[in-house]
Amino acid sequence: MTDTTKLRLSPIGIPPYSARGITEEFTLDGEAQLARTVNNVLIDLSAGEDEKYKLTITCTDQQMPFLDGVKRGMELTVDSATEFTYMTGGSPARDVASTTDDPATRTEGAVTFYRPRLTMLVADYRLNNDEAGAVCGWTLDLIEV
Repeated sequence: MTDTTKLRLSPIGIPPYSARGITEEFTLDGEAQLARTVNNVLIDLSAGEDEKYKLTITCTDQQMPFLDGVKRGMELTVDSATEFTYMTGGSPARDVASTTDDPATRTEGAVTFYRPRLTMLVADYRLNNDEAGAVCGWTLDLIEV
């Protein structure tokens, strides 16, 4: 494992020099269920379930990550490098990445920051290589279970 990122992907792991400068982009999975009434009031027609996330992890570094053998639908446990927040005294909406070597929570006054632990399925991944520039790039698309 490497100490260059707080991101953890289990069971595949992240080798050294494959995740520096990593970016994570969270979006909500699915379409919004919003509609207007005859009185032009915007309402939510969803069934009230908890929202699930899509996560796209992108990186350019010197080495490729351990993606050989990874398939669509493979389940990964993701300890995100991205911090979520909630009001201090409340509770997080997701499990906290509490068993990593890195502190997964911190508090600044009225705000508590935490790195979530998410169970996700692989939707897709892409690899690219710039041989002359000695740079490898990769993108991993995940959807929360």
